[in-house]
Amino acid sequence: MTPNRHNHSGRPDPAGNDAVLDAVRDCVLAVGVRRTTMTDVARRAGVSRMTLYRRWPDVRSLVGDLMTREWVAVATGAVPGPRAGLDTRTRMVEGLVAGVAAFRDHPLFRKIVDVDPELLLPYVLDRRGASQEALLELLARSVREGHTDGSVRPGHPERQARSLLLVVQSFALSLRTMTDEDDAELSPAAFLAELRTVLERTLTP
Repeated sequence: MTPNRHNHSGRPDPAGNDAVLDAVRDCVLAVGVRRTTMTDVARRAGVSRMTLYRRWPDVRSLVGDLMTREWVAVATGAVPGPRAGLDTRTRMVEGLVAGVAAFRDHPLFRKIVDVDPELLLPYVLDRRGASQEALLELLARSVREGHTDGSVRPGHPERQARSLLLVVQSFALSLRTMTDEDDAELSPAAFLAELRTVLERTLTP
C-alpha cells in the first residue's frame, strides 16, 4: 500500500537509504505524515534537504519507500522457515496469519491509521502500491511452490496470490471494525483463528 513509482536517477543502493528512512519513521511516529517535512527528515538523518530532493520529490514518496521496507519486512519475517514435515501451504497460512497480527501491531501502521488514514485509501480503492506488488510477488512464488509439492490446490498462481492478498488485507485493515473485546468469540484472536480456517480451506487441494 505504497506509491508505485519509478526510481529516481542517481538514487544509491537501497541499503544506503536506511538512515533516511529511519529518520522518516521517527518523524511520522512523532507527528504523523501530514506534519512531517523534508526539513525535519533531513535534520534527523543528518543530510541536506537538497540531498533528499535529489532522491525523493516529497514526503509522500519518502513515506512510500518507508512503508514498502516495513511491510515487506513484516511479511517475510512472519513466514516460518522451511523444516522437515512442514509443507508450503502450512508455512503460507501460518505466515499470513502471523503477518496480519504483526502488521496490525506495527507502530507505523497504527500511527497512520490513527492520524493519516486517508494515506491508505488509494491503495485500497484505486490502485496497487509498491508494497502490494512486492507482497504479490512473494505470494505468487509461494503458491507455485505449493503447486509443486501438492499442498496448494491447482490454479492460476497470480490470481490466487491476488485473492489471498485481498483476504488478508481486509483482515489487516478492517479487523477492528468487527471485533468486540467484551466477547471472547469476537476477539481479535478469534478472528485470526477464523482467518486461518479461511486460508486453509482456500488453499487445500
